[in-house]
Amino acid sequence: MNPELVWVNGRPSGEVSALDRGLHFGDGLFETIGCVHGAPRFLELHLERLAAGSERLGLEAPRGGTLEAEVRALAAESPRSIIKMLVTRGAAVARGYAPSAAERPTRITLRYAWPEEDPALWHEGVRVRVADQRLGENPALAGLKHCNRLEQVLARAEWTDPGIAEALMYSSSAALISGTMSNVFLVCDERLLTPRLDRCGVAGVMRRVVLAEAAKAGIAAEERTLGSGDLAAAREVFLTNALMGVRPVRELGGRALAVGPLTRALQERLAPLLRGGARGPKERGDG
Repeated sequence: MNPELVWVNGRPSGEVSALDRGLHFGDGLFETIGCVHGAPRFLELHLERLAAGSERLGLEAPRGGTLEAEVRALAAESPRSIIKMLVTRGAAVARGYAPSAAERPTRITLRYAWPEEDPALWHEGVRVRVADQRLGENPALAGLKHCNRLEQVLARAEWTDPGIAEALMYSSSAALISGTMSNVFLVCDERLLTPRLDRCGVAGVMRRVVLAEAAKAGIAAEERTLGSGDLAAAREVFLTNALMGVRPVRELGGRALAVGPLTRALQERLAPLLRGGARGPKERGDG
């Protein structure tokens, strides 16, 4: 799907310098934001994650007000859309890996039409496989939504069956981490479990929202190291990302799974937030 609109550094353009470090090294970060009724959902949380990632990478991130204004401007022009926002370290001033204080960030904002999707997937769930490709472990990059996504590209290339929506990925040390484009939650012994992301993986915005909503609902939830045994023992499995919300898994590697009560309860709690331009917890006054 091609974007409806592209802005580079705040202006309509599809051109980026051939020297940009995001192109050469994946030296940057990105966010994918769902927008409904012309408003971006959980924008504060996306901007917080981008700012935290920029600090860890030593990127001179644009001011939050600049990014927020651009996202809101693009979102307002469409009743339902997807905004992808990228920030790279900018055009290199010299050849090689070493960054320079003279480099200025490049920001790229794209708007896509919201794709058509079968509503039954929300109720009935999706089919999922397990990827052969493993995720390398690097605590310095763990949690970040950085522009190096080759492991996910290789994992996604493993299947062509349109009936399979996602693949779960393990780390090089055999820890369950996530899907190629989603975070994963398991229900084991009435407890909600999600993998720790201290060695690899992306700390998703919707993952954060689900954990917060579970706490408010009194649902016992835990982030911990999980393996294949935990996945085999799970009574319920669901996926999350900023676009799909909570997506039940009905089949995992050929094993049928029920869409259980805890998954349904969280879907119902999040439904009002997903129908509108949901705000982050600080904006809602939740802390």
